[in-house]
Amino acid sequence: MRDGRGRLKPVAHLTLRDPEWLDAQLAALDRAGIRLAMIAPALVDGRPLSHREHDRIWSAFVHHGVTPVFHVADQRRPFDDGWYADPPEAFVPVLESVFLWTPPALACADLILNGTLERFPDLRIGIVELSAIWVPLFLLMLDGAHAFTARLNGRPLAPLAHKPSEYFLRQVRVAAFAYEQPTRLIRQTGDVYMCCSDYPHSEGTATPIPDYDNQGAHGISVDRAPGLFADNVGYLLRA
Repeated sequence: MRDGRGRLKPVAHLTLRDPEWLDAQLAALDRAGIRLAMIAPALVDGRPLSHREHDRIWSAFVHHGVTPVFHVADQRRPFDDGWYADPPEAFVPVLESVFLWTPPALACADLILNGTLERFPDLRIGIVELSAIWVPLFLLMLDGAHAFTARLNGRPLAPLAHKPSEYFLRQVRVAAFAYEQPTRLIRQTGDVYMCCSDYPHSEGTATPIPDYDNQGAHGISVDRAPGLFADNVGYLLRA
């Protein structure tokens, strides 16, 4: 952290399967000033992230001021294994690349519709390197499905004070690559995105700063999108 002169921020890697261990780890991260921790957007011992038994987990994240982050990793696939037919020598499965956004979208829908973000309004969630172009359609479907099923079933999954999309916009921040045209995304949903690259990995964008500079010619600037350039990552870091 010292070598980064304030510009490099470490990220922990945690499992949610042992709440007592997790609380101790979050306390250690808090003492060390580490504000981000990668977790899997997946079931925990067969239970959804919103399960009431996990409330102590989310309470610990909030109490210690650590933000859970969904990121690319070797995690459980969201679809049946029969869908994945890549050859054994494939370095990256094609379908996993196409549907990178599905696990975090499913996790966020669960946490929102089942009331976790309602119960923990200071819980913050980061989504990094899992694309962002899906967010506008996701928010439309989130509100639409919530209203439709609540009307048919006579009640929603959980009592919510706001529209489901408003919890996402309030508490979730998503990294967007320059080629996803953040200007258009911001116009559709608001400034909830962060600059993103896979630098210095060889498969990532080689020139991330010029890439966003080029987008600036189409209307993006620090003044017009403060969240994209700094404020949203600051929100996740509780800076």
